Amino acid sequence: MEVPTNVTIKGILGMLMANVNVDDDKKKKCISLGMGDPTAFSCFTTTCVAKDAVIDALNSQKFDGYSPTVGLLQTRRAISEYLSVNLPYKLSPDDVYVTAGCTQAIEVAISILATPNANILVPRPGFPIYELCAAFRNVEIRHFDLLPENGWEVDLDAVDALADQNTVAIVIINPGNPCGNVYSYQHLKKIAETAKKHKIVVIADEVYGHLAFGANPFVPMGVFGSMVPVLTLGSLSKRWIVPGWRLGWFVTTDPNAIFKNSKTVERLKKYFDICGGPATFIQAAVPQILKETSDAFFTRTLSILKHTADLCVIKIKDIPCLTCPTKPQGSMAVMMKLNVSLLKDITDDVDFCFKVAKEESVILLPGRTVGLKNWVRITFAAEPSSLEEALDRVKSFYYRHSYEQNGSA
Repeated sequence: MEVPTNVTIKGILGMLMANVNVDDDKKKKCISLGMGDPTAFSCFTTTCVAKDAVIDALNSQKFDGYSPTVGLLQTRRAISEYLSVNLPYKLSPDDVYVTAGCTQAIEVAISILATPNANILVPRPGFPIYELCAAFRNVEIRHFDLLPENGWEVDLDAVDALADQNTVAIVIINPGNPCGNVYSYQHLKKIAETAKKHKIVVIADEVYGHLAFGANPFVPMGVFGSMVPVLTLGSLSKRWIVPGWRLGWFVTTDPNAIFKNSKTVERLKKYFDICGGPATFIQAAVPQILKETSDAFFTRTLSILKHTADLCVIKIKDIPCLTCPTKPQGSMAVMMKLNVSLLKDITDDVDFCFKVAKEESVILLPGRTVGLKNWVRITFAAEPSSLEEALDRVKSFYYRHSYEQNGSA
């Protein structure tokens, strides 16, 4: 099966789910390691603080009407204070625009930067929503490679070669989706210096912000906002495990006001006049959520993610057709290299994932969906027992389809 070039992750996962074997005699419980939605597994739940904050906002009956199109003032203030903790300068509520999740923040960023002949530099592998949004705005996408042998760092030489007078921005996803990387301060500084040299904006996709459990701590790109204008995109979705609440933000982390001229700010405000933001009562819950969530909640989430990431890497070592070039240090997913030459009847990553879904009821994301053929993205934000069982099934699949005559599952 060919993957359409404009397919979304949800679209391809829907196709894979439809391919799961429904034969009652052979049916196995479907385990999805394809979608970055940890709420599918009982070990991941949000904090009581978040739920209570939403209930309090609803019960107050103060937030049943429209909010300002840019978001409630108290919400914007809380987000600016939350993000400022890790920055060398203070953000103001006017820097913050509340969005319906990080996806809408991406759409806003692309739309605001769209000018005739504009191009935006996007990582490969990456998140396909950027390509889809750009296609609707007639913005050219140019891909720079991430280097698996270097912890999925940006190929800065490629960025230099791709950038021209029509380049308006570079997208940096950190912590990384789909790779599980977390960039060092030094590498982020080099990215900022490169963006400054080319006089372009950095779109910092930090939807997995603070979900770092390896050697590198999470450093927000906004730290370098004095060097280069940064548009910071984020949400409650991943860190608070509430992707369905659709509460995100678009933030101009630009203390020198290079990007924030009056014309651009006016364009932003007018653009938000036509955008539908998150529910007012969810916005109203944000100050309480950001201020009262305990460190213990975050520590528990990181502990589970580190354990499942380690488990994933260990289990993959027993599946010869899959290799992990770099152990994940953050986010909720990792890229695995697929060696189809070891499999006698598998043509590529798409074929592999569709046959694994059909035969083993395990959902993995074909690497082509995120820009890399013959790779596979595995989401490790799963119940450890489910993750282990899923990868055991993939191992069984390998031995059934491999050239090894004496292999066993």
